[in-house]
Amino acid sequence: MIVDDHSMVRMGLAGLLAIEPDMQVVAEAEDIEQAVAAFSKHRPDVSLMDVRMPGGSGLVALKRIKAIDPAARVVILSTYDLEEPMIAAHHSGACGYLLKSVKFDELVDSIRCVHAGGVCFPPALDDHIAARASRKPLTAREIETLDLLRRGFSNKDIGQVLDIAESTAKFHVQSILAKLEVADRAEAVAAAFERGLLEVD
Repeated sequence: MIVDDHSMVRMGLAGLLAIEPDMQVVAEAEDIEQAVAAFSKHRPDVSLMDVRMPGGSGLVALKRIKAIDPAARVVILSTYDLEEPMIAAHHSGACGYLLKSVKFDELVDSIRCVHAGGVCFPPALDDHIAARASRKPLTAREIETLDLLRRGFSNKDIGQVLDIAESTAKFHVQSILAKLEVADRAEAVAAAFERGLLEVD
């Protein structure tokens, strides 16, 4: 099954995979609801799932599919080699995480590997997991604060938006800088984008 909100991407992948004698595209979907419904109906051996789709992340569809069939083999496709979505895909039960820039031969090999019970994650995954283990994760409130930081909000502005004291907002900002191991707000925002904590609107 191919899940991507761009029809040309689905068409291209389906056409290329059709050439492979041991592969057949049995279903396509463009959003979470279609993906879950198509999986339930067709039960594909392997699903290729875009990480970003209308209505929510492909990781949401992954979790719902795994709830239907814990043995489902899903490979997440992404444009970016980012820490957060890669680790989230791994923790959510994906069998692989591939960049959309991957060569077709590598994609086919990965599909066969996953079908045989293997996994296909970039070597960077181990580095990301090791780095994550060595530092404290940001809290939900700190993620909210970080999103406001990237918009240029002051501590006072952050306090007003989140309905907290300015001193509390300042504490959250200091905690973010410490956890991300950066010196200032600009570096914190840059680090957040690099790791996938923030996404471009």
